[in-house]
Formats: sequence, structure tokens, C-alpha cells
Amino acid sequence: MKLSTDSYKGVRDFYPRDKFVHDYILNTWAHTCESVGYEPYAASILEPAELYKSKTSDEIVNEQTYTFEDRGGREVTLRPEMTPTVARMVARQQRELGFPLRWYSTPNCFRYERMQRGRLREFWQLNADLFGLSGIEADTEIIMLAHSLMKTFGATDADFEIRLNDRRVFDHIFDEADIDAGTRKSVISLLDRRTKIDNFESELAALTGDKATILLNLFNSAASNVLLEDVRESLIKRGVENVVIDTSITRGFDYYTGMIFEVFDTAPENNRSLFGGGRYDNLLEVFGVEKVSAVGFGMGDVTIKDFLETHDLLPEYVSPTDIMLCVLDESASSFADSVAQTLREQDMNVAVNYSYKKAGNQIKMADKKSIPFVACIGKQEMESNLLTVKHLSSGEQKELPVEAVADHIFTQEI
Repeated sequence: MKLSTDSYKGVRDFYPRDKFVHDYILNTWAHTCESVGYEPYAASILEPAELYKSKTSDEIVNEQTYTFEDRGGREVTLRPEMTPTVARMVARQQRELGFPLRWYSTPNCFRYERMQRGRLREFWQLNADLFGLSGIEADTEIIMLAHSLMKTFGATDADFEIRLNDRRVFDHIFDEADIDAGTRKSVISLLDRRTKIDNFESELAALTGDKATILLNLFNSAASNVLLEDVRESLIKRGVENVVIDTSITRGFDYYTGMIFEVFDTAPENNRSLFGGGRYDNLLEVFGVEKVSAVGFGMGDVTIKDFLETHDLLPEYVSPTDIMLCVLDESASSFADSVAQTLREQDMNVAVNYSYKKAGNQIKMADKKSIPFVACIGKQEMESNLLTVKHLSSGEQKELPVEAVADHIFTQEI
């Protein structure tokens, strides 16, 4: 029986050019976070299943997690998100850590969900979190980091919009409309799906009865809430102007306690939420430790890649190989090896083609792989110790002693 060459549904194979883009995204995340003082951390992809049952959304826990029983009878989950993990880590060493903490990670996560544009079953996600600061300054900082990331990827303010809300606004609305605790959770879940359903008002009425009209009026009037205006004004003062208040933003996770936000692509062909986050001050309490203020966000690699494609911001592929040595006959292979070693000792990445095909065929192969320089090696090069180094994109070539090749290429690349 032949095995299929397809990957598991919902995950990706990263061929070299795909890996180049993926690495660009992860490296941009890391560089930008570290530039403003965030430190990297990591954890295992496996977590006890109960970690997610208390605070992660019911939809993810009940329908989307990859959960199984290990050989010791323990229920284990492939992480669907990173926030519960980082909360666990902070709670475990709370007394030893010096607050405030500025941490980031770029884990891969798994959710068994319906696949669509921007959503796969395996994805990588930047998580940036600030622990130990409860004021508006922390809310502002974390949104500014999200804004800075978008600009680092090459986006302009016109390309995306930051939409603000606050979970405390919902609490005030529910108190005023006299909505009980159980119904509140269902209404939040419904609001989170608001843009995906056609009959929102009728579903709201099914949940809340004659209070639906009151709720709708309160939702619509909440945009002027001082909780939101303070954050917005703080951001504008710091140069983040593409921020609006949007009381339809809910964020589906149960652990949010205050400010929440989402970043939206403004392009008509990709007009959707890209990523978001918010404040979650109570999450550490489930571990029986002291309360620690926290605010953060997660940005997925799938949605940001779609954004970069939409706005023509993907980087052009650059081969990690500096030069290919095209060996023209077997008698020159030992000399080619010594040349390659000399160049590698000068920090060059060198590929040696031992196919012994005609020079033209080997050069075409180097060009196909986007290797910028080639040099053919045969009997003449062995006798003279000179290489003709060709720059494929310009067609320019120069005859050089082996010892001068590295300096020539590094100068050209600069």
C-alpha cells in the first residue's frame, strides 16, 4: 500500500521558501519585543488538561483541544494557547521573580477547528505579556507594542485599525439590565460571534427575553465610556492614532477582566481581525497564589502572513548559501573541497555541486535555488588557483585568487 504524501489536515510543511517567510515572521516578533525590553521564555507543548478547563473558552476546551490520556492515565492537552501556561509559570515562581515582568514567546499551538482563511489546526503565535502593573500605562504599552510590530512588518496606519473595548463596560451593562451570571457568559459568547451570524438580535432575545432591547441600547451607548476614552487618549498622545472604540469587541476567553483590543486589517479583500488581547488580572488566582495584574496579546503567524500577502509586504527570498561551486569533472572534486573549506573558514556558506553536469546546467540549478554567486571548477582552475566568480542577477564576473573570493562576495552583498 502506498502512503499518502499529504500532511495531516490543518498543518503545514515548510519547504525552504516557506521556511524563509516563517522565520522572517518569528524573527521580527523576537527582535521587536526585545527592542522594548521583553524577555523570551518557553515551555512544553504538553500541559495537564485541567489547566484549560477553568478559564479558557468552553468552545476551545470542549470542541477544539487535542486531548488524550497518557500511559500513566493522566489527561494531557496539546496547548491551544499560551496564556494559561505563562500564568502557571509565573505563579510557580512568584516569590522569586522581580516584577514587573515583560515576557514573550513564539510557541506553536494546536486547535481542532474548522479550517478557513487565517485559521489552521497548527499555528505559531507570538505571546507578549506584562505582569505586575495595573495602571493605564501597562494597557497603553502593550497596545503600543502591537502597533510597533505592525509597523515593523512594513504596514502603514492606514493598513490596520486598533479597536478598543473593556470587559468592565459589559459588567456595568449587565448590572444595569439585571442579567444573571449564567446568562452573562452566554451573551459574551454570542457577542464574540456577532459578525459571523445573521440573526444576532433574535438570538440575543432568545437568551435575554424582553431585556434584549435594553441591552442593545446600552451596548450602542457604551462607546463614550471613560474607561475606553482614557486608553485611547493615552495612545494618541504617544503617536498611535489609528485606534477606535468598538463595543462589539469581546474576546472570547473567560479570563479577561478589563481592557481588550483587536487589530483589524482595513483592506477590503482581507477585512478581518488579525489578533488581539487584553487585561487578565485574576488568572493567577486559580493557582492559589497572590493576585498579579497582567495584560498581553497573541499574534498568530497564519493571519499575519495573510496580511503581509494582502499588502504586498512579504520579503523576497534570500538563499542562505553565498556561492555554489560547480565541479566540472571528478578529477577536480578534491580541489573543490579544499576551496569550499577555505571559504567556509571565512564565514561563507558554500554549496558544492558534484553532479559533474555541463557548466550551464549547474549554473541554472544555482539560479533556481536563488544562490547569488557561482564559480566553476575544472582542470584550469586547479592549475591556476584562480576562480571566475559570477554574480547571477547582474551577470558580472571576475577572476580572483581563491583567497580573495570571500572579500569580493561580501563587498558585493553590502
